[in-house]
Amino acid sequence: MLKTSLKKVNYLATHRTKAANHVFVFLEIFAREGGIQSYVKDVFRSYLSLDQVRTGEVFLLRDTPECVNEFTSPNLRFHYFKTDSSQVGRMRMAAALFSYLMRFRPQHVFCGHINLAPLVGTFCQVLNIPYTVMTHGKEVWQPLPNTTKISLQKASSIWTVSNYTRNQIISGDNQLDPQKIKILPCAVNTNHFTPGEKSAALLSRYGLNGAKVLMTVARLWSGDTYKGVDITIQALPQIAQVFPEVKYLVIGRGDDQPRLAQLAVDCGVSERVVFAGFVPSSELVEHYRLADGYVMPSQEGFGIVYLEAMACGVPVVAGDADGSADPLMNGRLGWRVPHRDSNAVASACIEILTGNDQRCDGNWLREQVVSHFGFEAFSTRLRKQFL
Repeated sequence: MLKTSLKKVNYLATHRTKAANHVFVFLEIFAREGGIQSYVKDVFRSYLSLDQVRTGEVFLLRDTPECVNEFTSPNLRFHYFKTDSSQVGRMRMAAALFSYLMRFRPQHVFCGHINLAPLVGTFCQVLNIPYTVMTHGKEVWQPLPNTTKISLQKASSIWTVSNYTRNQIISGDNQLDPQKIKILPCAVNTNHFTPGEKSAALLSRYGLNGAKVLMTVARLWSGDTYKGVDITIQALPQIAQVFPEVKYLVIGRGDDQPRLAQLAVDCGVSERVVFAGFVPSSELVEHYRLADGYVMPSQEGFGIVYLEAMACGVPVVAGDADGSADPLMNGRLGWRVPHRDSNAVASACIEILTGNDQRCDGNWLREQVVSHFGFEAFSTRLRKQFL
């Protein structure tokens, strides 16, 4: 094992003749799907589209070479460190990263997760290399360990996706310079997420013909009850009094589904709740198009699903004490309600299904999303960070 580790440490030093402009360090990008992974991929797409050609070395702790990697540009080189032992993998990546930084001294290092900040920060401080830490949501909403706080304090900049998360980071005793924090909100692929007719096949599959459809896309894990699926189920009886044809399509899987199904029975709405299970990303667009309203009264760092829904012309309901304020532009594009208040959720859903509000205008919604959160808008923001 020691020989293997040494080979990994020396690999970059013996196979590089010129330093990359930038080094990126992430937990994972390709092994699983999620908001952070989607965000990072947008960063790379924008990075590769910059006017001036730049090169980057990417260190990935939990990905493997077998993962599907959509980035084939020679300007980005990926290095994988996942092993059967997470501790060994972390040790190997740390050794390889320090070896590269010490030899090549890149212009800047980008740390993709707060859990890696103490490691990256220590190396960069020793070698006098500027670095940026990317933050996203809940991982920085609570008190931070001292080593993490120090790594943030000494960073040249901190990226975050929403004003809410920015405010959470600078509150408390973190003692961070607010001027260092840059807002770089998520983007949505508006070429992929587009409006369209409801699929007759899917309407038939889920028994939604003639229904007013509310929808949520979320992990149904017992640790993620903040997503608000249970609150939406509790709101259905009140919604059904005004719209008897309402049904609720829940897309996602997890160990919390039995509890949610029983809750639907207890609320007398089991026939209105359809658990679709896992839906591949390639099929999500047609599922969004089934919805008359997207409902997720949650606590999100940002909530890219709101952008996906609105890009498909679907009005949305979100929570009112989280990062969703940014994609909803503080309520201008959608409804923000107390995230554990079923009455408030019911009222917002009834307004959406009634359809008299401008926020129900699918064409207008899409125009706003394209303008503020499309790839061009994201790239413009990112370009400023690399000037």
